[in-house]
Amino acid sequence: MINDTLFFMLIVGIIISAGLLLLFVWAAKNGQFDDSNKLVDGMLFDSTDDLNDAINKEKKIKEAKKAKALKIEEKEKASHEND
Repeated sequence: MINDTLFFMLIVGIIISAGLLLLFVWAAKNGQFDDSNKLVDGMLFDSTDDLNDAINKEKKIKEAKKAKALKIEEKEKASHEND
C-alpha cells in the first residue's frame, strides 16, 4: 500500500516537473521573458552614442545574416550544378 502510494507520487511529480519544464522552454522560445520596456527606458536614459551603437550593431547582425543566406544559396546552386 505505501509502496504504491510513493510510486504514484513519484510518477505524478515527474509528470508535473516535465510539464513545467516544457512550459518554461516554450515561453523562453516565444519571447515571453523579453523586456518590452527596455527600449523605451533606453531612449530615456541612454546617450545618443549608445543608441547609435545599438543601431549599428543591429545593422551588422542583419548584414551578417544576409551574407550567410547568400553563402548558403551559393552552396546550394553549386551542389545543383554538380548534380
